[in-house]
Amino acid sequence: MCLPGLCVWLLLLTALSVCPPLFRGLMPRTLDSQITMEKTPSYFVTREAPRRISSMSRDTKLIVVVRNPVTRAISDYTQTLSKKPDIPSFEALAFRNRSLGQVDTSWNAIRIGMYMLHLENWLQYFPLSQIHFVSGERLITDPAGELGRVQDFLGLKRIVTDKHFYFNKTKGFPCLKKPESSSLPRCLGKSKGRTHVQIDQEVIEQLRDFYRPYNIKFYEMVGHDFRWD
Repeated sequence: MCLPGLCVWLLLLTALSVCPPLFRGLMPRTLDSQITMEKTPSYFVTREAPRRISSMSRDTKLIVVVRNPVTRAISDYTQTLSKKPDIPSFEALAFRNRSLGQVDTSWNAIRIGMYMLHLENWLQYFPLSQIHFVSGERLITDPAGELGRVQDFLGLKRIVTDKHFYFNKTKGFPCLKKPESSSLPRCLGKSKGRTHVQIDQEVIEQLRDFYRPYNIKFYEMVGHDFRWD
């Protein structure tokens, strides 16, 4: 993972299935002038991940992409529905008792968005100064700005700028322009950019109320208001 250069873990909201020394052996060697990055969709919410990553390298820098937890839950459900069309409705999965406003926090799509709980676990092993949070919303509206801040966090010169992106109207988000070594622009695959399932507005409001205290605490912990309300 970081032999001997800087290690970066992109915690996109899988645990390490192998012990750190073996996992390190799967990574390419990194020179002092290089950065090796690893990303897996659920490191951030896997309880054992911080301890295992810390035991491998306490100097690791961590990048976490977060988005409005209500939108994230609906996106999660939309993705699952595309693979399992017979699953219960979003509302049935999200609530233990909707009339009483009892949200089912055992459903993974809901629990992932309780960011402050997961961050508390990471802060037991890494200082906040080694964790950078990327706004999923701004990554769409201002990709160069968000990646500029990532480059600053990593101590890199700002090379990726506005000129590297174009907005793909079909996908609904920015894509990379054609690199010199390729004949085609680069964009995320067919599984990305799906139209979200339509959810009753009252359900959305109930979930916003549920997440609000968790969001506020998360803002306080990271020192940034993501304005998800």
